[in-house]
Amino acid sequence: MRAVIAFFCMFVCVLTANAHLPDFTQLIEENAIAVVKITAVESKASRRREAIPQNQIPDALRELFNQRRNPERKARSMGSGFIISSDGYILTNNHVVGTAKLITVRLNDRREYEAEIIGLDPRSDLALLKIDETDLPVVHFGKPDKLKVGEWVVAIGSPFGLDYSASTGIVSAVGRSIPTARGEDYVPFIQTDVAINPGNSGGPLFNLAGDVVGINSQIYTRSGGSIGLSFAIPASVALEVISQLKEKGRVDRGWLGVYIQDVDKNLAQSLGLKKPRGALLAQIEPDGPADIAGLKAGDVVIRFNGQAVDEASDLPHIVGLLEAGKKIDAIVIRRGKKKTVSVEVGARPGDSRVVSNGGDILGLDLEERDDDALQKRRLSGGITVVKVYPDSPAADAGLQLGDVLVQLGYQTLNDLDDYDQILKELPSGTPVALRFFRRGRSIFRTIEIH
Repeated sequence: MRAVIAFFCMFVCVLTANAHLPDFTQLIEENAIAVVKITAVESKASRRREAIPQNQIPDALRELFNQRRNPERKARSMGSGFIISSDGYILTNNHVVGTAKLITVRLNDRREYEAEIIGLDPRSDLALLKIDETDLPVVHFGKPDKLKVGEWVVAIGSPFGLDYSASTGIVSAVGRSIPTARGEDYVPFIQTDVAINPGNSGGPLFNLAGDVVGINSQIYTRSGGSIGLSFAIPASVALEVISQLKEKGRVDRGWLGVYIQDVDKNLAQSLGLKKPRGALLAQIEPDGPADIAGLKAGDVVIRFNGQAVDEASDLPHIVGLLEAGKKIDAIVIRRGKKKTVSVEVGARPGDSRVVSNGGDILGLDLEERDDDALQKRRLSGGITVVKVYPDSPAADAGLQLGDVLVQLGYQTLNDLDDYDQILKELPSGTPVALRFFRRGRSIFRTIEIH
């Protein structure tokens, strides 16, 4: 009898618990129509070892020989995205479409469109696309600053190519710091236990109000599938990136010119803090915004632009969203005393200037290098190649990732402004001298606009 009563009580508890679970059906029905499936195709040349020198091949046979020597193969990737305006703007991840030559967007009603890249932002892993259509269904962004750990969230996307799959879970943490391979840390990720798998990338993460609070971007896995550790880019970051990509096709970020580290218990005690908190300025770059403002190595930043800095990773999250030239107040602890320092935020060196589909007219994506990187190469100026697009003048000239361009025509390239100006004056169909450094060696080539 006791066993029956115990089973009955457990059954009632389960029913009661289920009665309090949210119903996601309406949320999914209303928003799935604005989620899209994205297929990106990149053509690559498969290089073979050259058996016959080019100068020994007759001109009439050289094109045929090169086609057989470098057959084209297609790499295909799939992901998700969502429509953010009725005139065809779509948001997805940079890693889904960043190197593609052909991007196809498939809507919920199976209509398909070829998409144009409006802009890419590798640092936040976001990309803005545009299709030629109007009166499209859209999603709406929520306020991620109100997102709380334990809150229910819903993801819609195309895991493993399975269209419009929905999965649910809770917010596991907010403000997660995940540095990129380049050591950059501009995104305070939302961590969830929502089942996210390959193909979900770029899809929306909804709260129970049906608002987008994040863009699914990364998973942590050892098996290739979901293990309950998923990361989404907050809507606040996405909104700033969208605004800049629409306006200028690139994203400029705030910059202080500091190297930071966390404060542990012993450091806190030695620096006059009651508890470990803040971002310790370990090094100040000469003539950078922080140096000009009077910040010093050993200062601990505890508030910046009115926002609390509890951990070192909070500082780049805040600074990266600020506009260059903006004057803000930084509250620091210096020698045990609180001090307010006025800082004019600088522009982050190295942000990619060219982010269009296929690069610029030479087929390049470029970035500026900071002074330290140039000094290591014993250069006074120059711009670095971060991507060479296939079948472009740059590819024909033999340029490679990491080459530092220092001269185009008769003019010196110190920065991207020089490059942009010279590019406007380059003639078509005429070889132009190009000088660059590769692994410390100066090389001259010619480059010709097709």
